[in-house]
Amino acid sequence: MRVFVPATLTMLQRLVADGTLRPVNGTAFAVTPTLREAYAEGDEEELADVALRDAALASLRLLGDEGETTLPSRRAVLEVDADDVTLRPDLDDAVVRVAGDIDLTKVIAAYVDNAAAETAVTAAVDAVDEADLGDEDAELTVGDAQDHDLAWYAAQELPFLLELL
Repeated sequence: MRVFVPATLTMLQRLVADGTLRPVNGTAFAVTPTLREAYAEGDEEELADVALRDAALASLRLLGDEGETTLPSRRAVLEVDADDVTLRPDLDDAVVRVAGDIDLTKVIAAYVDNAAAETAVTAAVDAVDEADLGDEDAELTVGDAQDHDLAWYAAQELPFLLELL
């Protein structure tokens, strides 16, 4: 099943160095039957974009948990062909759990913020919890980060991307 795994640049470094990555709590996002039911219209590509955006939002939380790092504050999402996936509609429409580690050979692509998004992403990391609690200003701050499109990188480009940061 094609899944979108939220990540950080630090996690991408580990993936490239070790060849594997364990998603935090096994959490990923995918086009699930529940997600399809939630949308009256939309083809596979549009629904995949919804799952990707959910993963990008989850990446903000990972950045908040990461603490101090020398790497830029950018959202990252891995697109992966995963074998052992469990649907979790009790958590949200697109949430799935991936068992075990993800091998670099299963990674299709990475989506990563450009430098222009860093200020918005940093602000959103600080506001994401308040946004969940309904704070309208915080929701706008998170929305500003979500308005930035993620750049697409093929899996084989990851070492070069990380080297250029």
